[in-house]
This record gives sequence, structure tokens and C-alpha cells, in this order.
Amino acid sequence: MAIFYALASPELTVVGLTTIFGNHTVEVCTTNALRLLEIAERSDVPVARGAARPLAAPYAGPAEHVHGRDGQGNTSLPPPTLAPTGADASRFIIDTVMTAPGEITLVPLGPLTNIAIALITEPALARNLAGIVLMGGAAFVSGNASPAAEANILNDPEAADIVFGADCPLVMCGLDVTEQIVLPRTALDSLTSATNARAHHVRAITAFYVDFHREQNGLDGIYVHDSTTISYLLAPQLFTTVHHPIRVDCGHSFARGRTVAAARPSGDESAWSGRRDVTICTDVDAAAVIELEMGRLTAPSSTATR
Repeated sequence: MAIFYALASPELTVVGLTTIFGNHTVEVCTTNALRLLEIAERSDVPVARGAARPLAAPYAGPAEHVHGRDGQGNTSLPPPTLAPTGADASRFIIDTVMTAPGEITLVPLGPLTNIAIALITEPALARNLAGIVLMGGAAFVSGNASPAAEANILNDPEAADIVFGADCPLVMCGLDVTEQIVLPRTALDSLTSATNARAHHVRAITAFYVDFHREQNGLDGIYVHDSTTISYLLAPQLFTTVHHPIRVDCGHSFARGRTVAAARPSGDESAWSGRRDVTICTDVDAAAVIELEMGRLTAPSSTATR
């Protein structure tokens, strides 16, 4: 949904997709990225395959009970005709940012391993970014992968702690705000009357996701997680934010993956000292962002930016 939303927004120029393990293996996620670009008729957008596992732990495995065996709600799409680029994701990020300093905003929707590797590999990367707007974390609410942690962060806490410490503007669209945005099943059903393939595909893949939310959360719809990043880029005025530095619990206890905001001043010896404030989204005009996203998803394909 987030990828289609971005592609259908003329204010944004999508210069590439990078893939990562998380909801499924990096192999499946790379295949799905290519499939999505074919559906959106955007074969001009390159796809770079990324990390297959976290920095310091084994990959925990795909969340097939949430997203299906194929990561696309068991829609069983045919293999893509497109192929990924030769560069890996971290190198693609470095090369893209360093050739357009100050122009690129990274919008990660999964674990932050690729970006952490890029930041380590190229120390000048952060100061050449326009910023990072990420979906992940839970500053002041409970997690969804554990009581302490949100799924993207828990998939690689070490990488997340590196990224939250980057010296560039960073916005966190975490569970604090994404679970305030519920897209009703009836709105998803309305996508079948749209005239573009993007909308039809979203409706097809979300049927499985709707069932998960009904069983897990008692919702008659879905939480709008990843797409919240795109809504923030397009309409930041619809969000309420606070500003605090963040550390990620990288221990191996029940709190692993927790995103801890220093909401009170901390001393010079604190683990948070020297870190930039993160813009943390805490509230949102949910109806307005749903209207914005649905308008873009149902727009004719010809409106998509190149």
C-alpha cells in the first residue's frame, strides 16, 4: 500500500526500492517488490536486494500468519519479468544519496539493517541525507511483536539503534500513531470499483490481512502502518509530534527491541546524550490521512509520478 501510495503521489519521486528480510525472506520480498512495480507499470524504478538477516542475530523467520505464504496475502502472483539491480541495497543507498546530496529522504518500512550498514560503510552518508521517515517503534505505547517492541525494530534492534543515532533529521511513525489509523473493511471493499490495477491488487492482498486483524484485534479493517510514512511526507500538518532522542534496547531480555525516548533531560553521562532529537508522531487526523491515501490509491494510473 505504501509503495503504491508513493508512486501515485506526484509530489514524490521514487528513485528506487530496496528490499530486506522481515515480513518474509529477502528473496520473497525482492520478488514482491518487482511484482508491485509491474502492476504499477513502473519498470523504470530500480530494485536493490538487501540484507537477508539482522546484524547480530539469526533471522526469526517470516510472519506468514499475518501476510500469507507469499507475503502478498496468498494471491499467488506469477513470477516477475523484471530483475533487481546488481548492487546490494546498502551500496545502492550510498551511491544514490552521495550523488544527490541533500535531496534523498529514506523511507524504510521494515528492519533497518540496510541503512545501518550504509551508515557504517559511508560515514558521510547521514549529513548528505535530507532525512529519514520510518515506520517502526513504539515510544509511549506497547509493542505488537512483544509487549515491549514493534516488529520492524525487534527484527534488528542493533541496526535500529544505529539508525536512531544518525546525525540527520529523523521522523518516527510508530505504533503510537499508526494504530490510531484504522482503514475499515468497507473502504477496502470500495477499491474494487477503482479503474487501476494498483487498487485492485491492494484489495486482493488485504483480504488475508483483514482476517488477521479480525482474529487478533477484533477490528473490522486494518491498521494503516507503513502508509503512514507517506502521509507524513505529503501532509505533516495532520500529525502531532514530540521531539526526544531515542535508544533501542539491544539486550536479550523481555525488553529487547524497545524504543526508549528520553522524555526528560538526561545528563552528559546518559546513553542518550549527544543524540539528535527524533520527531516522534504521537497523534494524527486519521480521517484526513485515510481520505488522502484512498484518493491516491484509486486515482488513474496515469497520475503516478515518474
